[in-house]
Amino acid sequence: GIYQLFLLISHCDSCMAPLVSGAGAAGPRLNNDQLYKFSYTTEVLVDRAKGSKDGSVGYRISSDVDVNLVWRDPSSKDDQLIQLVISNVKIENVAQRSAKKNIFQGATTQSLLGENKLAALERPFMVHLKNGKVSSFYCYKAEPASIKNLKRGVASLLQVQSRSGKVIENDVSGRCTVEYKAAQGQVTRTKALETCKTAETGFTTYIQVLGVSGESSSVTVFTLEDGFIKSATAKETHILAVNARRTTAAKIVSRQNLTLVTIETGPFEAAGKNVASVVKSLDEKLYAVGVTAEKVKSQCKGCRSLFEHWQEVQKQFEPDSLSKAIAPRSFLALIQSMRKASKDEILQVLKSSTKTALPQVVDAVTSSQTPASLDAMLQFLNFADPKGLVLQERFLYACGFASHPNERMLQALDISKGKIVSNDIKESVVIIMGALVHKLCQKGGCELPTVVEVKKMILEGPDSTQVESDVQMYLLALKNSLLPEAIPLFSKYAESEVGAYCTISLTALQRYDVALITDEVKQTVNRVYHQNRRVYEKNVRAAAADVVFSSNPSYMEVKNMLLSIGNLPRELNKYMLSKVNDILHFEMPASKILRQAMKDMISHNYDRFSKVGSSSAFSGFMARTADATTTYSLDILYSGSGVLRRSNMNIYGASNGATLHGLQVAIEAQGMESLIAAKPDEGEEDLESFAGMSALLFDVQLRPVTFFKGYSDLMSKMFSMSGEPMNVVKGLILLTDHSQVIQLQSGLKANAEFQGGLAIDISGGMEVSLWYRESKTSVNNKGAMVVTGNVTVDMDFVRTGMEVSFETEASLDFITTVQFSEYPFLVCMQMDKTTFPFSESLTKYESLPSGKSYVSRRGHKQLLPGSEFPLHQENSNMCKRVFESDL
Repeated sequence: GIYQLFLLISHCDSCMAPLVSGAGAAGPRLNNDQLYKFSYTTEVLVDRAKGSKDGSVGYRISSDVDVNLVWRDPSSKDDQLIQLVISNVKIENVAQRSAKKNIFQGATTQSLLGENKLAALERPFMVHLKNGKVSSFYCYKAEPASIKNLKRGVASLLQVQSRSGKVIENDVSGRCTVEYKAAQGQVTRTKALETCKTAETGFTTYIQVLGVSGESSSVTVFTLEDGFIKSATAKETHILAVNARRTTAAKIVSRQNLTLVTIETGPFEAAGKNVASVVKSLDEKLYAVGVTAEKVKSQCKGCRSLFEHWQEVQKQFEPDSLSKAIAPRSFLALIQSMRKASKDEILQVLKSSTKTALPQVVDAVTSSQTPASLDAMLQFLNFADPKGLVLQERFLYACGFASHPNERMLQALDISKGKIVSNDIKESVVIIMGALVHKLCQKGGCELPTVVEVKKMILEGPDSTQVESDVQMYLLALKNSLLPEAIPLFSKYAESEVGAYCTISLTALQRYDVALITDEVKQTVNRVYHQNRRVYEKNVRAAAADVVFSSNPSYMEVKNMLLSIGNLPRELNKYMLSKVNDILHFEMPASKILRQAMKDMISHNYDRFSKVGSSSAFSGFMARTADATTTYSLDILYSGSGVLRRSNMNIYGASNGATLHGLQVAIEAQGMESLIAAKPDEGEEDLESFAGMSALLFDVQLRPVTFFKGYSDLMSKMFSMSGEPMNVVKGLILLTDHSQVIQLQSGLKANAEFQGGLAIDISGGMEVSLWYRESKTSVNNKGAMVVTGNVTVDMDFVRTGMEVSFETEASLDFITTVQFSEYPFLVCMQMDKTTFPFSESLTKYESLPSGKSYVSRRGHKQLLPGSEFPLHQENSNMCKRVFESDL
């Protein structure tokens, strides 16, 4: 519908520019009986952002263009029908190259274009110019779209008005806002490319930190003489760069030049009442086809099928490859093939995969996000099959990480909810639906019928059931949705009697924009921390403190927090002290008001700030570059008896003012005191034995994993605990996903595809040795990442483009060892990053259908040294003691 609307508008004259009528010509006027002979060139160059013309790939098309007046409205001199004829077409290199590297060497225009296309390009076409605007464009309907677009590109250089001002115009680029500036004999036209509406739209990932941003400009300078165009010179530039690494970028430069060479005697004006009748009388095969560019179907001769592609890469989808860069690279390439494939072709790949590679194939199919790929997944998965849990969960996680989900994906999850037999999968579906609601709302789809329905379900969910696991499921879904209307619910559940509800609600509140946290919510959170209404578990109070500190606290809030230190259970005391120091050391937003409150001596006395204990909170930088910053934080809270209560590891990415919660792995344990015959802390006497782990990845909270629940489960696992880590997340994730069609004013078209893939393997474990009175928790993160950017200008007769990419493999281990044979017990935390490879590459190419091609490759590899991240000094001292006692 939109495209028809544009076509309609392009034939509508009154909706053109707000032009001032009156004396003088509105635009260029041709004289009768004259033939204007122009020379025309257009070139396109593709290169890295700072590249020079000589290093670019691309080509130049040059020709002669003859222009003459066919008919003029007797009552309006600015209403003209003009004929254009292109001849002497040449196609050649732009950059200076040796004959061996020049793919056009020895080729004729006819051998490049083929007889039919060349004939079509040289066939006369007509333009109806009204008040300096191209109001209709006439050519043969059957001409190839690429040829029609090149002709439209020439026509775009006839469109000029002689007065300054802003207007909305249609041309080959679409419907755009354009500004004209007129000075003596010269007019400059600046097109605001970001305003151009076209029939072909792309998509981009919703996470800014992982996204791609662009800059573009288009300027045409006209010189006029005797009322007509003497020359028109246009330059259009597009630069696209990966936000987190701006050197991974590509640039497209397009130039056009139309110059009047001579004026000769031309044919006479035709007679007729109106444009349409004149055109018909001259050549009845000429049709008005609209001035905006047509979609060009890219021909794929000798392309491999999806199944052939799959057979080539299937080994890279086996689990052993997941920590190597080849896995995400193959994943990205397979997604590109899947996006062009039908449902049946995709099903063929799913059915032929090995059992071990299948979960990774599910990642790829779901991440393709086409109607065919979603249909294939829904047909392939059987939610009623209890044996298919791994694949079902992988499908759900891939939906949660989807870069540009649509309403249909949410609908599919909503429908499949009824068929599911496994409780775990049922929970995952609802939790992931929350993440999809958030992404769809971010894109302005909050009022879509399915979104409204799902919002209602998850908002009413917590109060609709007494089943603890269901209430948690709805709260986690709301935590993912970040709906402002869930804040009162979180505020209510933060004061619940069930510790798990409180921690989910408090950690959810921390994810909201500070502006949405009202004074009423802050009062609730402060009440929980200070236990005004009842006693809370320590980890709940620690979570409440985190919310207070991160929500723009007032002087009184901070002062009361400082005054509480010294009167808290001992490990919470130590945690709060460490938290305060971390805020000051890392210059967090609350540090200013903290310093102010600490000047008040009563709250900052020595006794209060010299408490012993082993809990801690620490933040630091993992990596800092010009484009992005990665920070980590580690918070650990112990029970008074020395058993881990909560360990929380976070990694954040920030770029260009946007932040991303890349990873959170939280391990919670409770009710373990009976194991070591110790006394539980206040408010924690009746807690059931439990240990579990919860992960949040790229802003999406995943279903928590339980290590053990209940005393008997704990005992059976205690004696069989092999220390084998439990898998939390494993798979392939599409992080960056940007697809864009760039319609150039010359009629040529560029396609930009930027994709980033991550292969990830996160596992965690907990071992307790009663014999050595020692416990160990570990979180192992292994990953490999590849980001590629492809820009191509693909005409039927020549293809040119470039690929920029970078890749890396890394592993990060976080291990905590606790010896609880004496108090304060010894705790040693280690966070190690292994040495990892990093490589970048740049490939530029030109190729002809005949197979003749030019390719230039550059790249560099480096090994970045591993490191143990520095935690606080106290920790370093303790690690020495732990390792000494191990000797």
